[in-house]
Amino acid sequence: MSDERVEQETEQVQEADDRLLRLAADFDNYKKRAARERQEYVAFANERLVKELLPILDDLERALQAANEHEEATLEEGVALVHRSLAQLLARNGVKEIDTNGAFDPHVHEALLAQPSEDAESGAVIDVVQKGYTIGDRVVRPARVIVAE
Repeated sequence: MSDERVEQETEQVQEADDRLLRLAADFDNYKKRAARERQEYVAFANERLVKELLPILDDLERALQAANEHEEATLEEGVALVHRSLAQLLARNGVKEIDTNGAFDPHVHEALLAQPSEDAESGAVIDVVQKGYTIGDRVVRPARVIVAE
């Protein structure tokens, strides 16, 4: 091999090496940018939810103030208003209550107790201890139930 050919191939190897290093650096920058964008998206989603929760907090404070002033009718209305507002906010954000009518489903229910029952058939949900919720198809919290034996 001639010196000129060796020099030419050495240059090509260096150019390929430079391109590879640049590509690796570009990929590393892309990963960092994507991670930063994910963090910003989560922060924005949380900010939106907090903004929607603030009026509900205001309603709750008004209900507590009514309790201090012994206005029982106003307190009951205030608590009902807060409950309704929070339920609507959760529904707008895709949160749904898990259905507890019918048979026990281990994917969405958590059995706390099995109890004999004359009215319900075996495996049926007879009481709900704590409601469960989903967002889309994902279970956020399973419904805690009592199941008929």
